[in-house]
Amino acid sequence: MLTELLQGTDAGGFLLIQDSAGYCGRHLLKSFISAALNREEVVHVLHFEVSEEELTDGFKGSHIQRLHFHNAYTDPLGWTDLPAFTVHHFNLEELAHRMKQTSHSKPVTLVIDSLSWVLRHQSPPAVCNTLQQLRKGGAVRAIIGLLHADMHQRGTVGSVCHLATSVITVAPGMKGDEAVAKLTKRSKSGKVMQDEEVFSIKEDLTVIVQSRPSHVGGRQNEAEEQETDPTANLTFNLRLSDTEREAKEKLALPFVFSREKKTALLHSGPGSGRILYEPDANDDYDQEDPDDDLDV
Repeated sequence: MLTELLQGTDAGGFLLIQDSAGYCGRHLLKSFISAALNREEVVHVLHFEVSEEELTDGFKGSHIQRLHFHNAYTDPLGWTDLPAFTVHHFNLEELAHRMKQTSHSKPVTLVIDSLSWVLRHQSPPAVCNTLQQLRKGGAVRAIIGLLHADMHQRGTVGSVCHLATSVITVAPGMKGDEAVAKLTKRSKSGKVMQDEEVFSIKEDLTVIVQSRPSHVGGRQNEAEEQETDPTANLTFNLRLSDTEREAKEKLALPFVFSREKKTALLHSGPGSGRILYEPDANDDYDQEDPDDDLDV
């Protein structure tokens, strides 16, 4: 699934890369930028955490001409007189205006590095509303955002993930150059697909998918569950023979209405209010009246 996402994000899609202190997702973010440039898309990058020089490290060729940076790294909070871009500029009108300044007619992909900066200084509902307006308003073809999940409350992360059409949660792998990606993709029909893959990133930002541990493990567990018989090693028998099953079916269960009781209940008429008592075999019935001495 990771390879499919790199090949092209659906129009109007929002791809969220979710990382933590254990593994930084910025290198994977740069791989998605490189893939978008190779598709001849125009890429606008809002960078809050690292400089433009660090983000362009690894990009080669003429594709970089379609890469436009909006510098929020120098002054992200607008403390100087002429800030290039700040967290307060993160709204539909400002972003649409800045992206229209380019003369390219190619589809525009908006990259946000990172959403954590914006969420720390704007309310989550306002950020989600801007992202939704960008997706639905046609200002951009696709949005790719990086989010540091361990910097926010669970509800904030859940709101952004719910808005995203694809979520990639990255974590360190078993080897130094490997990482694990847990992927969730929602189709337009509402179907949710999940996967887990081990990947590595080469120097030219090419992503190499090495294995799919969750699929292999899941299939093995399903096969084991189907083959295992829970009654195989018991010291007693849970199965019934044909004779035992026939005897079980003929057994009269307790508290079942007799035919006379059913007839009296289903067909009302004279005597339908009478009390019917069926003596039990173990009843101690005395023919003598114990209260005969009270007769006057």
